[in-house]
Amino acid sequence: MKLGRLFCLLTVLLSGCRDLGLLNPPIIDTDRRPPWQPYYGSEVYTNPILFADYSDPDVVRVGDYFYLTSSSFNCVPGLPILRSRDLLSWTIIGHALPKLVPEEHYNKVQIGGGVWAPSIRFHAGKFYIFYPDPDYGIYMVTATDPAGEWSAPVLVKAGRGLEDPCPLWDDDGKVYLVHALVASRIGRNNALVLNQLSPDATKTIDDGHDIIAGTQFGITGLEGPKFYKLNGYYWIFAPVGGVTGGTQAVFRSKSIEGPYEMRIVLAQGKTKVNGPHQGALVNMPDGKEWWFIHFQDAGVYGRIDHLEPVKWKADGWPVIGNDPDNSGTGEPVTTLTRPIITLKMFENQLQDYAPKISDNFNGPNLGLQWQWQANPQDNWYSLSTNPDHLRLYSQPANPNFVRQPNLLLQKLSGPNCDVSTIMTFFPAEIGERAGVVVWGNPCYWAGLVKTADGLRLSICVCRVSASGDVTIESELKGSRATSNNVHFNLDLGGTGENGYLRVEEVGKPGIESYFAFTAIHGSWIGAKFGLFAIRPATSKTTGYADFEGVQLSQGTN
Repeated sequence: MKLGRLFCLLTVLLSGCRDLGLLNPPIIDTDRRPPWQPYYGSEVYTNPILFADYSDPDVVRVGDYFYLTSSSFNCVPGLPILRSRDLLSWTIIGHALPKLVPEEHYNKVQIGGGVWAPSIRFHAGKFYIFYPDPDYGIYMVTATDPAGEWSAPVLVKAGRGLEDPCPLWDDDGKVYLVHALVASRIGRNNALVLNQLSPDATKTIDDGHDIIAGTQFGITGLEGPKFYKLNGYYWIFAPVGGVTGGTQAVFRSKSIEGPYEMRIVLAQGKTKVNGPHQGALVNMPDGKEWWFIHFQDAGVYGRIDHLEPVKWKADGWPVIGNDPDNSGTGEPVTTLTRPIITLKMFENQLQDYAPKISDNFNGPNLGLQWQWQANPQDNWYSLSTNPDHLRLYSQPANPNFVRQPNLLLQKLSGPNCDVSTIMTFFPAEIGERAGVVVWGNPCYWAGLVKTADGLRLSICVCRVSASGDVTIESELKGSRATSNNVHFNLDLGGTGENGYLRVEEVGKPGIESYFAFTAIHGSWIGAKFGLFAIRPATSKTTGYADFEGVQLSQGTN
């Protein structure tokens, strides 16, 4: 445990203690390494490769580069695009969805809706992402530059209860789509549906039909298919058995219509990696070395990503991970010799090859790690009004804080994650508040509140009511503030669950509030941290809060 964290936790336990000078206002440094890196100059890597909530990952290789996208649910911008040259060090290069559609629907927070498991492919000089919205259908977006602008979403197949699509361009020029079904929307699942698409892949040209039913093989929870054609076979890689306790299945057939054979090729085995499944099969440019990226449900961290070796057995079937008994069903690896590096990596510049987490707010745009809870509006924030600051304009409070649309959030990034920022608050009316939040269910926030008696330092917990439509809010710590300029520190321990929040007036260490808490994940999404500014829903005027920058300090592997 770092010395600073040890003293800070002692401060929580010994509530009479005051500032020991360990948490001075931060010097923001966006070039520090992130809290997790799968290797530090070693020829061996350690899983996970992405210790953050990049759920349901899919990957495609184009030339010497790999591109990853993942589920983003209701978070905006959606469909993050990550790039790597070695399958280990990833950086965010953009998003395919600046807003979710239908826009009016997603101007409000739709927890559990939005972008579910996508697939990314490259065909004829163009990138394609097919993604499902379980309430509207299957969409497709395209781009020639994955870091640039993507096309507007096209609704390829309308309907509720459609999930996890993946296209395949066949050798004869025909285009197909396979997808799964959502029981919560249509009362049916555990089956894979095949459609033929138009040549431009913008619409289905048939009604679709089941080609695999889980009941054929005595399995449940069949979903998340990824479609390939290799060595004369049609292959469908698909998870079965559920998120936390499932396995990875592979189906193959000489005909796209089937019948398909099945094998379980990856399971938890004797490891601690629960439910290892749903991901992407990729190979290196030489075509000889194969890898599989999948997720693991890690609770408060969300669904984190692992990299496994793939070996093709003499009978033509793949086995994923370590297979010590040669059974054909592998188990996840913890450490392994890293993949062949096709382009030289500069070990002293690893920060350029990892998802950014800190932000100085000194550019024209927010860092790509940030997401809103709903489609953002132009009046929510400014990066230019006060240079080198993020200004959040207070927005009307939602009765349910978990569903507050203008929460600016990012994923937790590995264990031992420390967050620091400084805020200056300019409220307009009583009841206005701003600060930092640990989002989940419940949410915790620390900040300043304008009261009839002046400003108040406050740390609160927000729990959703039994009806689910309002938040029950309780102040955990509070005190009178004498300044509108405060320093926040959020410390998440090695498990990511147990941590503390602290808010103190800058330059006035005797005036502070701090609280130990247990972070909890949200619906389908890991816990997040972020910034907010809200006002009473009936307020007619708008105040604001200026943030100097957000720094996440380095954790340890």
